Amino acid sequence: MAEQPVDERAAPVRVPPVFVYRYAPPRPRVVVKRDLLPGFAVLSTIALFGLPVGWLWARVAPPQNVVVAQDGSLIPVTGESYHRLDGLMLFVLIGLAAGLLAGIAVWLLRERRGPVVMLAATVGGGVAAYLAQRTGLGSAGSRYAVSAAPKVGDMIALAPVLETWWGLLAWPLGTALAYGCLAAWNGLDDLGRRLG
Repeated sequence: MAEQPVDERAAPVRVPPVFVYRYAPPRPRVVVKRDLLPGFAVLSTIALFGLPVGWLWARVAPPQNVVVAQDGSLIPVTGESYHRLDGLMLFVLIGLAAGLLAGIAVWLLRERRGPVVMLAATVGGGVAAYLAQRTGLGSAGSRYAVSAAPKVGDMIALAPVLETWWGLLAWPLGTALAYGCLAAWNGLDDLGRRLG
């Protein structure tokens, strides 16, 4: 039997395409309307924690001891003027700790994770810091109130003061830092909400 010549121009063999099915779950969307009421509840709750934090600061912050001079002016005792900075730093540290705790606590609200609740917690931290400052200054003022007119040479304790508003930023920044780090560490598209 004779071999047939091979035609080099013959068409290549066609293989049918292989279809691979890949399930692509829908990307979760940001839920705004459903999170507004829980966001307001988070904002209000965090803001209320500013009252006890302010009271705590008034109890912990050191007073400034001063001596009454001949002309009626108040002269700080040596080294006591540093207590103005001590009061501010205590306020910042207490606010930062409260902000970190608030951010972690809000993150644990698994069903409501997202940007709406994070913004509500951050704004609530700002309101709480403002309330803490007002409450702390009022509580410290009443704690170190001078009952009678001081005489020349008397040493009196002045209430701690917060001379700048920069301390108000510690609480909301701590909240945003804690929540943001936990969200970045999570790595899931829906942040683990699992609402369906």
